[in-house]
Amino acid sequence: MESGTFWSAGQRCGHSLHEISYRDCFKPALAAYFIEQFSKPGEVVFDPFMGRGTTPLEAALRGRIAAGADGNPLGEMLASPRLDPPSIDAITDWLERFDWVGRLDTPAELLAFFHPETLQKIALLRAAFLEQPLDKTSKWIRMVALSRLTGHSPGFFSVRTLPPNQAITAAAQLALNVRFGQSPPPRDVSALILKKSRSLLRHPARPDPSLTPRHRIWTGRAESPCPLEENSVALVLTSPPFLDVVDYRRDNWHRGWFAGIAPGLVPRCTRSLPDWKTFLTASLQEIHRVLRPGGHAAIEVGEVRNGKILLEEHVLACGEPPVSSL
Repeated sequence: MESGTFWSAGQRCGHSLHEISYRDCFKPALAAYFIEQFSKPGEVVFDPFMGRGTTPLEAALRGRIAAGADGNPLGEMLASPRLDPPSIDAITDWLERFDWVGRLDTPAELLAFFHPETLQKIALLRAAFLEQPLDKTSKWIRMVALSRLTGHSPGFFSVRTLPPNQAITAAAQLALNVRFGQSPPPRDVSALILKKSRSLLRHPARPDPSLTPRHRIWTGRAESPCPLEENSVALVLTSPPFLDVVDYRRDNWHRGWFAGIAPGLVPRCTRSLPDWKTFLTASLQEIHRVLRPGGHAAIEVGEVRNGKILLEEHVLACGEPPVSSL
């Protein structure tokens, strides 16, 4: 690595398509640095722990073939639509044609977050997404709706709550409502989806549509065999879970309900260092299988348990056979 070439605070801005909140995301510029340094246009860049899809999206924006997976089905729902976004006209037309009238049963606990009429509109969207095949535009609208469910400003469907990458329980939200003297206001769900879509699509650049059929995004655990061919990947750029620092089931329970994801489908983080090393060893073996000779793997980890465990000290030892790491 050349001295003085790493990313700086001034480089931390990214393409507007990245602006989807998720727990533990690294900055798009970090992905951009490694993609530019260690891959070429037309080569495959893979993230087996992609989360919201920062690495595959940045790879696609830079003319690479994007590959990404995550054990949480939310990852695929959040990442895939942004690799091939629809037009604003298509989004507007879909929202105008959607039947927003109807009454559905909804979990009572969600009324701590949403006005009853807003919750009905959310439930109608949810039912539509669960009951019929989704096309390019409906996948985009589901992705945007997932990003707008709950948050700390009027730009979200909910009353004021925690930032959108972290959910709290209904009981905790009721206490927050009392604390702030608030109740869930009615929100224009369609208008908020369109507003967020315009924001995401405000940058004129788009992923190269000629590469769209070659991108591969799926739901799957990193230690399991993946659909990529042996020796096909130029760069693996990823950040595995930091032991049990983040509870992805708890922090995404609103989104899980909306997307119809049963809690059992979201993998639990490992809670002990030996278990983490076992899981990472298996993941690195699969990375080694798909990484081409001379390829690179950049793995971002850090300290946990108040600095008592430095995960970076354990990563290379988990590589069997060894993986080139930066």
